[in-house]
Amino acid sequence: MKSTIQNKERVFSVELTSKRDLKNITLANGSSDSVLVEGTIGELVHATFAEGIILEVVGKNGVLRIDLKEDEIKRTSSVRGESEATSRREVLP
Repeated sequence: MKSTIQNKERVFSVELTSKRDLKNITLANGSSDSVLVEGTIGELVHATFAEGIILEVVGKNGVLRIDLKEDEIKRTSSVRGESEATSRREVLP
């Protein structure tokens, strides 16, 4: 997968080991150009930054890749209930 970050476009790819893991593909019929792709990559094996510029999420059933540098993700915190704190990462605009 070739990075196009310098163009501000983000490229992604999804590679599945079986078409059974693809749950839904919706191509809008009409005035909307939207596309929805849903599936499963299975249980998480690992998530890393390949070549420093591609987020690669590897599951038992496939791989999701997207042009995204690690420094473009910021950590935020939120509180659930009264004392349970969780963290998540958000993509910067």
